Amino acid sequence: MSLSREQMLVEMGITPIWVLRDNEPSAPAVEEYEAVAAEPEARVPTPEKATAIVQEPAPVARPAPAAALRPMTPVDNLNWPELAKQVAECRACPLCEQRKQAVLGVGDLNPDWLFIGEGPGAEEDVKGEPFVGQAGKLLDAMLASLDIARGNRVYIANAVKCRPPGNRTPEAAEMAACWPYLERQIALLKPKIIVLLGKAAVHAVLHDDKSLASLRGKRYEYAGIPLVVTYHPAYLLRNLPDKAKAWEDLLFARRLLREASAPELPF
Repeated sequence: MSLSREQMLVEMGITPIWVLRDNEPSAPAVEEYEAVAAEPEARVPTPEKATAIVQEPAPVARPAPAAALRPMTPVDNLNWPELAKQVAECRACPLCEQRKQAVLGVGDLNPDWLFIGEGPGAEEDVKGEPFVGQAGKLLDAMLASLDIARGNRVYIANAVKCRPPGNRTPEAAEMAACWPYLERQIALLKPKIIVLLGKAAVHAVLHDDKSLASLRGKRYEYAGIPLVVTYHPAYLLRNLPDKAKAWEDLLFARRLLREASAPELPF
């Protein structure tokens, strides 16, 4: 059996076998080969390179952003026309974004009574007047039982001037944003008695979160004006037995009004 030259050299112990190469590949070429040999599949661009050649998607049309909210300017010295104009243009909280119109209030500008409710509902948002739905009809009946009426010695306002979405209860931040308007209304009206209708009004004016049951039947004051608390007419529509309690509250308010209006007797 004949052996090849390489096999003969191995048998004689002459190893390793060195092979002379005339065109030795440069180091970068060897590194590139080894990198390719390590990948069984053809090379593909690295993720960085791949993202660089991907075509950017066409821009998606987006709705224009709502007008930016802006802080309220001071209202301390505004008269009625100026106050009404600022309320109509107010953008101090997000409630302005969905309203049809702001609802300042309605009634006698030299009233004995000031009733403060929660906020405009759907009908109030359309008509621009507070308490015009079923709750408003009940409030009118309550006023009639006292021999008064909206527009006659009575002014009606709300804790917030714009309708909360879905007629939900106004949030604390929304009532805080609207408070300067209500505060200015009270200062301009100078009512002889204030009646708070429901918890939102109580929170806005008295900053109290106690239950209405615990707040009823007591005399409070705001800026020296007697103030009482009772249920909101919308609540009374759902809880008819509490109408009697609301009537007691109105009688209590009328008694406080008469006491405040009675002339002082000379000593």
